[in-house]
This record gives sequence, C-alpha cells and structure tokens, in this order.
Amino acid sequence: MNSIPNIFKAYDIRGLVDSEITPDFTFATGLAFARYLQQVREPGTVVIGQDMRPSSPALADAFSAGVTSQGMDVIRIGLASTDMLYFASGKLGLPGAMFTASHNPAEYNGIKLCLSSARPIGKESGLATIENFVRSGSPLEIRSVGVESNREMLEEYVDYLLFLVDLTSIRRLKIVVDAGNGMAGHTAPAIFNRLNCELIPLYFELDGSFPNHEANPIDSANLVDLQKAVVKHKADLGLAFDGDADRCFLVDEKGMVVNPSDVTSLIAHRELVKHPGSTIIYNLISSRAVLETIEENGGVGLRSRVGHSYIKKMMADSGAIFGGEHSGHFYFNDFWRADSGALAALHAIAALGLNKNSMSEILKPYQRYVLSGEINSKVDDADATMDLIENTFTGKGGVSIDHLDGLSVIGDTWWFNVRPSNTEPLLRLNVEAKTQAALAALRDEVLALIRG
Repeated sequence: MNSIPNIFKAYDIRGLVDSEITPDFTFATGLAFARYLQQVREPGTVVIGQDMRPSSPALADAFSAGVTSQGMDVIRIGLASTDMLYFASGKLGLPGAMFTASHNPAEYNGIKLCLSSARPIGKESGLATIENFVRSGSPLEIRSVGVESNREMLEEYVDYLLFLVDLTSIRRLKIVVDAGNGMAGHTAPAIFNRLNCELIPLYFELDGSFPNHEANPIDSANLVDLQKAVVKHKADLGLAFDGDADRCFLVDEKGMVVNPSDVTSLIAHRELVKHPGSTIIYNLISSRAVLETIEENGGVGLRSRVGHSYIKKMMADSGAIFGGEHSGHFYFNDFWRADSGALAALHAIAALGLNKNSMSEILKPYQRYVLSGEINSKVDDADATMDLIENTFTGKGGVSIDHLDGLSVIGDTWWFNVRPSNTEPLLRLNVEAKTQAALAALRDEVLALIRG
C-alpha cells in the first residue's frame, strides 16, 4: 500500500473516511499491528474499542480481521471512550486499538494504538515501524486464525474510577455535562448514576455528525452552550468533553471557562496531600503557577514537551504520580499513566463536593498569571521565523532561552513559546505574563516578528 496518504501522525492515525481511511486500509493496519506486536513480544490478544462515528464499526471490523489473520485473538469492548480503552488495556494487560478521530470533524476517523498496560505508541515508539509494514505490505502467512470475542467493560471502568477517587461523602451538587454528542454521552450516565449529583445533560445523543457543535472544548466557541446552561440552572460546575472523552474542560459556577493549568494545579495539590514529596509533570505551555503550586506543596515538578507519548515516558522514567497539559489532557500514574477526562472531572467534583466554597473560590489561589491561549499564524519558513525571534530576544537582561519544544523565551514574570505545527505551515504561539497589559504588549511584539 505504498500509495496510502500521509495519515500516520505523531501519536496516532487520522484521516478522511473513504478517501484516506478505508476498511482495506484498516485491515492492512491490523495485520501490521499484529506483526509489530509479535516482533516486540507482546501478548497475543488485542483489545479494540470504537467511538460513535458511523464509520467506526466497519473500520474496527476490518482491523480485527487483520489482527486475527495473524493468529492473534481480539476482544471487542464495543462503544468506549479512549480512556475506557486504556482502562481495558491496563486491567487486562493487553495491547489495544481505539477507533476514533477525537475532536476532528465528522468526515474523519482514526486509530489510537497502545501496547499492553496502556503504554503509548507514537512515531518514536513503534508507529513508524507499523507504518512501514503497512506501506511495504505484510505477508499473509498461512496459519490458524485467531478468535474474536466480546466483553462489556463499562461498569468495571466506572468501578475503577470510583475506587481511585472517593466521592462517597460529597455534598449534593448540580453539574451540567456537555458531551458534544461524543462518547461522554455513553460513559457519563454510568458514572453519574453512582454520584450524589443532579446531572443536567447537554448533547448526550451519540451522533458522529456532531449536529450541535464540534466536540472540541479547546475552542471557546464550543463551550458557549455549556456556559449558558451553568448560569441558567445555577449549577455548581460544568464539564465539557471532547469526542472520545479523554479530555475534559471545566466551567465554574459563574459560567467562566477554567484554564486547564488551574485544573493541573488543583489535582497536583490533591495528589501531593496523598503522596507527599512526589514528582508531578507539567508541559511547557502550562502556567508557571503549576510549578509554584507543586513546590509550595512539597512536590517535585518536571517540565515536559507537549504530547502524550513524551509525558507518559517521563512519568514511567521518573515515577511521577500525575501529569497535566494545557490542552485538557490529564495523566494518572494509578491509571496506567494514561490520560482520562473522566478521572480529572472526578477529582474536580471531589474537591468541590468536600468543600463549602464554590469552584471559582477553590481555584482562585492558582490563578496568578494571564495566559493568551494558543495563537496560530501561517508562515512560509518556520525555522527562519523562529531564528528571527530568538535573535531578537537573545542578550536581553534577565531573559533565558531553551529549545525543549520549539522555542521558549523566559523572563522574570513572563514567558512565551513558539512551536511549529507537525501537519500545517503554522507557528503556534503561547504567551503568559503577570498582567493583561504586559501579556498584550509581549504578544503583539512577538506576533509582529512572526507576521512581518
């Protein structure tokens, strides 16, 4: 299949249904995945989950056929969030495949792969080998065909989440959840049935055409309905999940969107109370308030590149108990170092339910700086633009520069990072400063260099 398009990304496979991702392609990928698993001596069974997109069942069927053609067995868990697939991989000790395009529009689908115990597979950790197998063609050897079986794991998944976060003593809460017609519409009812909460559902109908708004909470336009509902119903908290429900964004009781860095600080604080002196990871786009919170509570903070495979590897190497990203991904050592939007949400609910204060009051101590959010600019030459920015700031008093991920320029009360996109001719700018005025001035100075 040398003619396949470039749909193998840094962390997963994602492309247009029918023109790029087809049953023929996923059969070949299942076969290649099985071949790779045999090469690295993984267990001989693959667990497969799928989201609510209309194309997911047929694509997963073909992938399963590719895996079983190599003599390996398959366990199908049916409709699942991505973190439910990670749970199945961890609990069963098996490699896994999740059919989802996460927050992408309806015309897309994709595959997220992992090794046993939810260990990540990315371009630098196996995905490039699988891609080579697909492109070069894997031989169909004559051997016994593996067996496909089904297993329902939703209740086991909920049991484990509630084992990790004790919610038995929380006060009665009113919570609005926007599932965005994605997989939280499947998982959230099973979770909230067990909580002392009044659930107000938004867009729980599973619909891969996303008729109400994109299932992408990092875009503020997709949070407007949730914000209005929280205020209208006088709710204590709002939760927004992306399409495969591995990310979660919060809206406080005033209808204000909570920066994911504040959630990272909140969970870090909670985890350090339980595990004093532990290590916690934050990516370099996180607010510097995160590191301050970690250190104030006796923890050790490690700064990571953006991307789940980097954070999961750093967690494994360092023994970190928790990691957070600016994009709403939160990683838990006791969840096989995987990311879980539901588990992050339960930590927030526990913090709120065991406290008489509102969510905005609970989070206020962590809100010490002003962040710009990600600003994208089209550029002809990303490297030349980054060189220009670096040369402009090099030598300025009190300024340090690093290249952990793109270009970071760090001052006494501010920082900014510029990173090229992996897939588009874009530079992504994130800025943080102590005040809105300082942020605006720094943002405009850097954008002038980027956009000429």
